[in-house]
This record gives sequence, C-alpha cells and structure tokens, in this order.
Amino acid sequence: MATLDLGPGLLEGSVAVPPSKSILHRAMICAALAGDPGACRVPEDPSEDVAATRRALAALLTPAAPGGAPARVDCGESGTTLRLLVPVAAALGREAVFEGRGRLPLRPMKPYADCFAGSGADLRFPEGGAYLPLAISGRMRAGRYELPGDVSSQFVSGLLLALPLLGGDSEIVLSSPLQSRPYVDLTLAAMRAFGVGAEETPRGFAVAGSQRYRAPAAPYAAEGDASQAAFWHLANFLGSPVSVSNGGSALQGDAIFPALLERLAAAPAGGPAPEIDVSQVPDLVPALAAAAAWAPAGARIVHAERLRLKESDRLATTRALLRAFGCEAEETADGLAIPPGPPKAAAARAEVDGAGDHRIVMAAAMLATRAPCRLRGAEAVAKSYPSFFRDYAAAGGRVADATEEAGA
Repeated sequence: MATLDLGPGLLEGSVAVPPSKSILHRAMICAALAGDPGACRVPEDPSEDVAATRRALAALLTPAAPGGAPARVDCGESGTTLRLLVPVAAALGREAVFEGRGRLPLRPMKPYADCFAGSGADLRFPEGGAYLPLAISGRMRAGRYELPGDVSSQFVSGLLLALPLLGGDSEIVLSSPLQSRPYVDLTLAAMRAFGVGAEETPRGFAVAGSQRYRAPAAPYAAEGDASQAAFWHLANFLGSPVSVSNGGSALQGDAIFPALLERLAAAPAGGPAPEIDVSQVPDLVPALAAAAAWAPAGARIVHAERLRLKESDRLATTRALLRAFGCEAEETADGLAIPPGPPKAAAARAEVDGAGDHRIVMAAAMLATRAPCRLRGAEAVAKSYPSFFRDYAAAGGRVADATEEAGA
C-alpha cells in the first residue's frame, strides 16, 4: 500500500485530464461490436477500469471452440465493465462467467436477474449474498425488458448497447425514475457514432432490432473526463491558480461541477446551507463535499444513498476524509451535512485512509493544498487516473513517498 505525505502548497498552471472513462467504456464496446477495436482510441496507459473493459471484450469476442469452456470475463473492480457487458454477452449468446475483485462482487445485480427472466438468457448467481461470479448462458430474445431506473443507470446502458444486436424490436420499460441520466445520454451518443440508435418513449426506450454497429470514418476519440476535471476545479476553489484545458462538454453530467462551486461560494456566511441534489451526478460527491467544507455556508448533499455501494461506502469514507481535516461533517439518511468552513485543523497533519477509493484519494490530495496530510492507499488512483500524482507534482503539488516510514 502506497503512503504519501502531501502539501501544503498551491497548484498552478493548466492540466489536461485523461479521456473520459465513462465514454471510453461505451465507445470501446461499440468499436468491438463493429468488428474493429481500433476504431476507438485508447490511451497507451489506460486506467484499470478501461483496461478491464478491453480485457473483458477480448474474452467475450474470442470465438469459443466447439464444446469449449465458457469465456472467463475478468471485470477487475469495474462495475461499468460488468453491467454494460452482461447484456452484450446475452445478446451474442456467448456462454461466460463474469468475475471481479474488491467490492465488485457485492454490488447490486438483481435488476438483471429480474429483467432477464424468461428472456432466453440464463443468469446464475452464487449463494451467500455475493453477486459474482455470475454465469450466463443461452441467448436473449427481443422483447420487453423492465427494470428500475434508480439503482444504476448502467443497467439501462447495458441493455441499450445489447438490444440492437437482436433480430426483433425491443422495449426498455423503467419502473422508477431514471437517475444518473447523463450516463445514458453518453451511451446513446456513442451508439450514434457507431451507426445504431434507440428512441426514447414515455416509459423508457424503444430499440429496433437487426441494427449493425459500424466503425466511423476516423477513430473515435473521447473528450476529457469531467469527473476527473472536478478535482482540479476543487483545487482552484481552494485557492490554487490551476485550470483544466480539456474538462469535457455538457454531455457529461459532471461538467456541472464549476456551477455547483459557484452555488457554494454565493451562499452567504450565516445563511442556510445550500441543498444540492446529486442524484444525477453522484460521482461528484467527494469533490463537492471537500469544497463545501471550505464554503461560507457549508452544504447539505442529498439523494446520494447509492454511494454506499461504490468502491467504498463513499458517504462514510467522505465523512471520514472531511473529519480528518477538521470538518465535523455528518452522514444523513441519503447524504451528508457539512457545516460552514473553513474547518479548524484537527491535528498538525491529517491522517487519511484512501479506503481503496480513487475519488477519496484525489479529494484528499486537493484538500492537502490547504493542510498537510499523510495519505494511505494512494495507488487507488490507478482505477481511473493513473497519471494523477504525476500531474499533481507537475502542477507544484508537494508529494513525498512515506511508505517505508508508515510501515505500509
């Protein structure tokens, strides 16, 4: 486990963030289904999640030998890889076993178990409360697929990617309001770039069958990742003259982060804490909470209950992060209550456990520009942003390896 001593000290200059991980997952799948994986540009040093999707696609699309074993699909710790590719395997009729590590085997998969019932595809889950390894066989048929919209939009995106491959028309019916809608919009945009589509309906989506994925004339290049850009915007909010040169378009829901920072800054000291609904942008919570800890009125973050099922219990680990820096944040039933800032330093140096969560680690690094911290588990950034600490140091961030001293 890597341990780093960070800060304090301001960052400066302009940073280019990696291509959007969310877009890359979707475009890589579309390119592979078009028969040309090279039709999507992938960084030479991809994040662990992007590498997991590339590895999983290779396993799924390698032809099975007659009577051969099921494809072994290693999803690492990537929930996106798992949820997007289970319906693709079912649509292809590819017998497979999906595996994962960390907290991934415990993340919810029941919506697929329910909506695939009677579809022709057989999903078999292990006993004991875990959801992986998941064995899948048979081939799904065109038809009506009902699932909730408030567990994870990845279930909807997975079906959208898979259903065009079927021989007949299909319908996705949502039994509850769709949360994280921007991620579904990213899926639809990637599909359009590769020649397939779906139509939105009052109840969900209609997807024509017998469509063909086709590679675009030029390789698809994903724009910069707005989710990663948020951490550099956080540093700016905390006083660093640093900017992002490629933060992504409004199609990425997390591109709203600078506007949320403006809300925090505009709320006057002594006034009510602004209430921020993150149901559509849950990945912003660690960066948003860190900013709120320094905001004049604090904040109440609501509709974030799904974060308990991420790489960590992200509500608990965000609260622990803020408390390490002296902010008396509290968990609520569906979010966090953050008192007005700036916080009073709890100690000469904050002791932070990254909790195996890349977003907690990056939020801690930006808070360290204001107060020093010792950060355990810094290697978690490899999940989404392998070059993060190189970029951080290049921008003037103070970074020292303390692994041996910490006995990690």
